[in-house]
Amino acid sequence: MATVNRFRGVFPPVPTVVDENGKLDRKGMGMLLDHVIAAGAQGVLILGSGGEFCHLSHETRLEVAEFCVQYVEGRVTVLLGIAASGTAETIDYGRHAAAIGADAVLVVNPYYAQLNEEYIYQHYRTIAEVLTLPVFLYNFPALTGQDIGLDVITRLARDVPNIVGIKDTIDNISHTREIINRVHAFRPNFIIFSGYDEYMLDTLILGGHGGIPATFNFAPEVTGGIYEAFINKDYEKAFALQRRLARLSSLYALETPFFGVIKEAIKASGIDISTEVVAPTRKLSAEKIAQMKEILSVIR
Repeated sequence: MATVNRFRGVFPPVPTVVDENGKLDRKGMGMLLDHVIAAGAQGVLILGSGGEFCHLSHETRLEVAEFCVQYVEGRVTVLLGIAASGTAETIDYGRHAAAIGADAVLVVNPYYAQLNEEYIYQHYRTIAEVLTLPVFLYNFPALTGQDIGLDVITRLARDVPNIVGIKDTIDNISHTREIINRVHAFRPNFIIFSGYDEYMLDTLILGGHGGIPATFNFAPEVTGGIYEAFINKDYEKAFALQRRLARLSSLYALETPFFGVIKEAIKASGIDISTEVVAPTRKLSAEKIAQMKEILSVIR
């Protein structure tokens, strides 16, 4: 139960703040971390999808991880993304995460090459048995091109104690429901995070433990408020906030990828960070910034 409590709640995926050269902006990164912690986040995800890990150099990834863990300094739980398409490289990032003091790691399944179920299973098992940190599965088939699979998730939860939970980013709440039904039958403390913001309340109702919503970075009163209202059994408030979130979630469709959208929304909310993104992504156009601000008006 101690592990569950440590990872229960809202863990916003904090964007990586960079300058015009794609280098870490330490001042801006620190400002954003202070903001989400002060807003009540129970933890943070560093170098998740919204952290642009896929476009960062190896050296920058290490620098971001080291800076963020040190800057947070134990104020909240730090979940660190260690995504890589190969097992050995993922383990290297995991060992670095342990060395710098991260609390747990998040591992998206290998991308590009389509793997059979046994290869995916062995990838995760090998990583979790080598690393000392708790490991979270990260299922995001829309970006990796492949679902980890319910059978593999169930096997890993049963066979590998160091795999402690999953971030399920799939546009189908029945998938998350089925993970909960299968895995909680024999491992009730296996942690379930929603990946899509608007499914966090559903996940909590079904028996999950929280969410990893990017909207918390600029609208903590909405996604953070949903979690707090649910915990306090103030369901009318939770439902009202969910309706606001439903309108807010259209932000994600403004641009692909959504990295610039989130940064511009953070700046529009009053946190004066750089909105630079890492190539090949480009900054949001003036037209889309205007559309973003119109959508944001629903939370004011």
